[in-house]
Amino acid sequence: MQGDDATLVEPLDRELLRASFDNGDESATLLIANLAAPTARHRVLALRGLVRRGAMDTQRWHAVLADADVEVQRDALEQLAHASDVASAVLDDAMSMLREEDALVVDAAAFVMGEHLYAPSVPALIEVAAHHEDARCRESAISSLGALGDDTALPTIIAALEDKAPIRRRAIVALSNFEGPEVEAALERAGEDRDWQVRAAVTQLRDE
Repeated sequence: MQGDDATLVEPLDRELLRASFDNGDESATLLIANLAAPTARHRVLALRGLVRRGAMDTQRWHAVLADADVEVQRDALEQLAHASDVASAVLDDAMSMLREEDALVVDAAAFVMGEHLYAPSVPALIEVAAHHEDARCRESAISSLGALGDDTALPTIIAALEDKAPIRRRAIVALSNFEGPEVEAALERAGEDRDWQVRAAVTQLRDE
């Protein structure tokens, strides 16, 4: 016997997507409940829906950042990077993720620190920029250190001019927020870099 499509239970994915754009209380309840759904995909959809509705609070951020699934963690950090009015306790959670094993989580956490200009993260970002084995993480940390503009990070940023080419280019951009003879000397050396894009970045910085 052929079933009637109208009587089938709507897939949860579709329900969560619909709830994301609905302002009703029932939709909010559905999204909140699914932050603890058994399936990571549903937790991600619930997170995105609550962010879209402006309904994430400190406790909910804590939950998604501490999720057991790295895909949820990554998505939570991506959402957090563009969120507003974020409590420092939530940024502390994100900062602690700079020590996670998953490189994409570390990369995303470093990006969050720069987007929110979270000054307490400078020492942890310096550690990532100087020592992380994944170049993506080092590059993201250098970018955020440049955005933060803390003088304690300057030696690390200058040292990054000896790293891989994409990181050297990122370091040039980061140096735009610093001044002093050591910065000028570093730019002078970078102006002779073997990578033309690094040299171009130096030229552009000096022309601004």
